[in-house]
Amino acid sequence: MKKVILTGAAGQLGRALQKVLSPAEYELVLTDTAAAVSALDAPATALDITDNEAVIAFVDRTKPYAIINCAAYTAVDAQEKDVDLSYKINALGPRNLSIAAAKAGAKLVHISTDYVFAGDGSVPYTEFDTPAPKSVYGTTKLAGEEFVKQFAKEFFIIRTAWLYGEGKNFVRTMLNLAETRDEISVVNDQTGNPTSAMELARLVAHLLPTQEYGLYHGTCEGSCSWADFAREIFRLAGKNVTVKGVTSKEYAAMNPAAAPRPAFSELDKYMLRLTTGYTMANWHDALEEYLKEA
Repeated sequence: MKKVILTGAAGQLGRALQKVLSPAEYELVLTDTAAAVSALDAPATALDITDNEAVIAFVDRTKPYAIINCAAYTAVDAQEKDVDLSYKINALGPRNLSIAAAKAGAKLVHISTDYVFAGDGSVPYTEFDTPAPKSVYGTTKLAGEEFVKQFAKEFFIIRTAWLYGEGKNFVRTMLNLAETRDEISVVNDQTGNPTSAMELARLVAHLLPTQEYGLYHGTCEGSCSWADFAREIFRLAGKNVTVKGVTSKEYAAMNPAAAPRPAFSELDKYMLRLTTGYTMANWHDALEEYLKEA
């Protein structure tokens, strides 16, 4: 059986991977921060990915077939002030895991983000477009990608966006608001690809046994605005809530945010079409599956 170290195991993607990766094929070694491991039902180890020596020692002991890095600092606004911690987790963490993976002869799967792009285009970004992040989060995640390319030998970098799964996310927030409101204001001038953690986990499971290494975009098919996403959530959930579309500027006046959000962050799955031909589910279908199981 192949051992796989899973960092960020308590997060949305980490939990989805525990459901998707076959226990007949993979033995998952779950890790997360000391505070997060207690939230997991399965046994897990506290691992600080920013500690290079600790990471190398842990990987040496475990001798994994692969490492899947779901750990990240994702509080976008907080990172505008907490720059050092952002670099430690989002850049040095992947560096440390890459060094350890190469030393152990293990594959590395690293999860990145649409925030590496400026978000000011009008055509979906491919893996061959030049990143130009505008936030600390995007900048540090891009630095993490570069460290993976520099130090890992066999790797998959997968950029995703608008992720929702088991935990705090946009879908849950909308459903919670629907309990007390009959009208909600949601941004209608930001466009992206809503992506379920289960669909992203299935993509990881598809790529993991292959040698199709490189950089991929991994989002559900189709795109929409946040406002349209909210409308579909309420429609599928049977909630009678009116979604009032507002501009980013209008929303920022009501809810000030430190970090800029990409106005256009649609990701084209070009590398998947060029390599395995794998297709992720349409975002409507993935959302319907999620709400049925929620």
